[in-house]
Amino acid sequence: MRRVTQLASFAFIAALFCLTAPASSATLEIDFAKTNGTFRPLHGINKGPLVGGGLIDLTAQHRALGIPFTRLHDCHWPNPDVVDIHAVFPNFDADPAQPASYDFTLTDEYLAAIRASGAQIVFRLGESIEHTKAKRFVHPPRDFAKWTQICLGIIRHYNEGWANGFRHDIRYWEIWNEPENRPAMWTGTDEQFLQLYATAAREIKKQFPQLKVGGPAVGYCGKFENGAFVPSEFVLKFLELCRRDRVPLDFFSWHCYTDRPMELAERARAIRQLLDRHGFARTESHLNEWNYLPNNSWAGLSKSATAETRQKFYDAMGGAPGAAFIVAALLNLQDAPLDMANFFHGEVGGFGLFNENGVPLKTFHAMRAFRELLDAPQRVAATGTVPDSLTLCAGLSPDRRHATILLSNTGHTESRHRIELRNLPWREPTLHEIRVLDADRNLETIERGTNVAIGAIEVRLKSPAVALITLRASPR
Repeated sequence: MRRVTQLASFAFIAALFCLTAPASSATLEIDFAKTNGTFRPLHGINKGPLVGGGLIDLTAQHRALGIPFTRLHDCHWPNPDVVDIHAVFPNFDADPAQPASYDFTLTDEYLAAIRASGAQIVFRLGESIEHTKAKRFVHPPRDFAKWTQICLGIIRHYNEGWANGFRHDIRYWEIWNEPENRPAMWTGTDEQFLQLYATAAREIKKQFPQLKVGGPAVGYCGKFENGAFVPSEFVLKFLELCRRDRVPLDFFSWHCYTDRPMELAERARAIRQLLDRHGFARTESHLNEWNYLPNNSWAGLSKSATAETRQKFYDAMGGAPGAAFIVAALLNLQDAPLDMANFFHGEVGGFGLFNENGVPLKTFHAMRAFRELLDAPQRVAATGTVPDSLTLCAGLSPDRRHATILLSNTGHTESRHRIELRNLPWREPTLHEIRVLDADRNLETIERGTNVAIGAIEVRLKSPAVALITLRASPR
C-alpha cells in the first residue's frame, strides 16, 4: 500500500481526481446536498454462530457485522440437533405441559450465542430440510393441536422463562419452511399444511397476541410473465385461507435465489402488491432466504453433479461473484417495499460466510462493507447506475464529517469508473481511502491520501468486484 499526499504525488492526485473522464469509463454522480432517507439494516442472516460441534464460535464475527436478525432454519445441518421440533421435543408421545418432555439444552446455548452477537431472533417452528430418500421429520405432525402445544411451550421457555428458560423477547415466530418443496420439506398435501398453519397461528396469536406469527417461508412464490408477476397456486391458496378464515398473518415470508441482484427487489415489489391486493396491507414482507445462484441454475448442486462442478459452484457463490452480488442486492433492496431480509446463511460451509474451518469468505467481507456503509446512514442522491451491472450508494454520517461510498460491479464491461462528487458538506481538505474486494483482495486498502478540492474519484474495478470508499473532513 502506498501513502499518497499532495506533496508526495501530485501526478497521482491529478490522475485520481481528474475532471476529464476517460472515454472508456462509466460515469456516476453523487450529490451530497440531496438526501434520500436512511439506509436500512437488511443484512440479516440464517443460522447462529455456534458450529463445528462446539469447536467453532463465530459470535465475534457476527457481532462485527452488526447482524439485525438471525433466522433459525437448517441450524447445524445436515445433522440438526437444535431448534427443530424433533430436537427440542424428542418424544412426540410425551406431555407438552411438562418441562421434562423438552430437551432445551443445546438450543439454549445456541440462542444465547445469537443474543450475545447482538442479533434478534426469528424462530422457525418446524424441521430442517431432508435430502435423503428416507424422510424422518418433514411429515405432517400426527396431531396438529398437540404440535401447536409444543410450539407454545417453546415460546414460553424462550420468552417467559418457563422451564428454567429465558426472556429473549423473540417477536417473530414462523410456522414451517417451504411446505411446497416436496418431499424434502413436506411430505403432506397443501390442505394438510394449511390446516397446520391455521391451527398453530390462531393458538399462538391467542396465547401471545403481542407476538408476530407468519410464514410459510415459501421457496417458489411465482414467476414473471410479460412483465407481470404470476403467483404460484400454493401462494394463492395460502393467502385465500388467511383472508377467508381470518387466520393470523403478521408477516409473509418468501425465498429467492438468483444471479440477478435486481430480481430480489423486483420480487419484493411484486409480493407487496400481491399482499395488498389480497387485503394484507399491514402484513410484513420478509425475504428470509436469499443468495447468489451461479448461472441461475441449481444444476451445480444436483445429485448427478461431479465433485469438481460442485466445487466451482461454491467457489463462485462464496467468492468475488457472490460478494459483488451481495452488495448489489443489499443496495437495490434499500428502495424495495421489504420489511426484513435474511441471507442464507451466516454459518460455515456451502452458502455460508465462512469455510469449514471458520475462515471468512469473500461474502463475509461483502457483508462487512455493507455494515460500514451503515455508519454513514444518511442516504444521498446517487445516479448513473446500471441495473444488474453497476450499483452505487452513498451516505453521510450524522455529524456530516464523514461520507461512505459503496460500489458493486457485478457485470459492467468497463473496469474504470468515475464518480463525480457534488456538494461535499465540508470545506477542509478531504482524507480519502479506497478499499477493494475482488478475486485477489478482501476489502484491502489500495490507496489513501489527502486532497484540497476533491471533485471526482476514479476507481478501477473489474467485474466482479466491490469498492468501499470513505471520505473524511481533515481534522480542524
